Amino acid sequence: MENLTCSVKDNIALLDFSLRPDLSFDLVKRDLVIGGRQAVLYFVDGFIKDEVFEKILEYFFKITPEEIAAIPDMQIFATTKMPYVEADWSCDAKTVETTVLSGPAVLLVDGVKGALFIDTRTYPMRSISEPDKDKSLRGSRDGFVETLVMNTAMIRRRIRDPKLRMEYLQMSDGTKLDMAIAYIDGRADEKVVEKIKKKITEAKVYGISMTQQAVTEIFVRGSFFNPYPRIKFTERPDYASACILDGKIVLVIDNSPGVMIFPVSIADFLREVDDYYFPPLTGSFIRILRILISILTVFLTPVMLYLINNPQYIPESLSFINVREPVLLPMIAQFLLLEFAINGLRMASLNTPDSLSSSLGIIGGLLLSEFAITSQWLSAEAILYMSFVTIANFTQTSIEMGYAVQFNRIMLLILVQFLGLYGLAIGTAIILLSLLLTKTVSGRGYLYPIIPFDFKAFKALFVRQKYE
Repeated sequence: MENLTCSVKDNIALLDFSLRPDLSFDLVKRDLVIGGRQAVLYFVDGFIKDEVFEKILEYFFKITPEEIAAIPDMQIFATTKMPYVEADWSCDAKTVETTVLSGPAVLLVDGVKGALFIDTRTYPMRSISEPDKDKSLRGSRDGFVETLVMNTAMIRRRIRDPKLRMEYLQMSDGTKLDMAIAYIDGRADEKVVEKIKKKITEAKVYGISMTQQAVTEIFVRGSFFNPYPRIKFTERPDYASACILDGKIVLVIDNSPGVMIFPVSIADFLREVDDYYFPPLTGSFIRILRILISILTVFLTPVMLYLINNPQYIPESLSFINVREPVLLPMIAQFLLLEFAINGLRMASLNTPDSLSSSLGIIGGLLLSEFAITSQWLSAEAILYMSFVTIANFTQTSIEMGYAVQFNRIMLLILVQFLGLYGLAIGTAIILLSLLLTKTVSGRGYLYPIIPFDFKAFKALFVRQKYE
């Protein structure tokens, strides 16, 4: 597109052609007279604050022809005649077009070069309440919302460090998505910061609506068969702020209540916000317990399947783990059927109205327990083991890591069924190898601090350090 000139008629023709306010009812073109000259205001209905603009226009209408004649461009106009604080200007028509569609109002005045941006945006916004997923027993009760500026303000409120950087970014194509990259200058890895900014500004993503996942896939391209998450999400401002202070980089995305944390390894998914709201001993206990439960969710049912298929290896003291009542389905089929059924109930619960959620839980519990055992499809032991695995999986707040654990568990079940103990060993080797080959956004190993080994970081994985 061309640059704007001093002729308001040419500028109007240029913007009318690109924006087509005649075809979109919410794109408003308002004709004005400022200082005896023709002017026009472009804005998106619903974004501007009427009361604020009423005061701004009242001030503009007081500008005299002599005053406007002394103003060559919008930079001088913004400096001398603009009473509102959030104002900017540009002569680039493409920038003006994107600005209008992003929410700020754009003012053109005949004889004054460029366009004035007046940012009085206001968005429909829900209350700042604690996230349903990322709950804390003793932490703050606020959470991120879908508004970029509000989310960055909640981080800034917690980190009053002059080295905190909030750099504005925007995708070049598609939705022109607004973002902010937050980090502490001097603590965060500058190479990773530049890498993130470059990937975002050069990304060619068009027609996306699920913006958070689309942005995620920019950083993890070519990993269709790798389920391990390399970006951590949180909806808690306190946890995001703590990560920034630890040297992490946080990407805040407009229209998304969750922020993205870079770079992360598997150790970061074993630490949660509650660890830091309790004394070091309690926090360390919770952390170690979470690690042990995470390991159990992967290996419990495959090990039980192997022992049930080979009862001669079950010690006399553990004979109670064997299946006592005969059932129609083999144990592998029971475990896989339960994996399928539990995932189906989980997806159904997401789409169930709150008034019916209790009924769904009761029906699901009956189907997977009483009726299933009575019909001899499933054994009580299979239901017990899968119930523990399902509940224990919720100790992991990352949904992506939870699914990665489930995929590994299903793989182990299949290998154990056909190859026995060799299958368990092969499956474990595959899991370790895939973790070893997975790289974080920074390029560092996913198994850090184990590989490469860092004793201090490895110790911190189990023991919550005291605040100094």
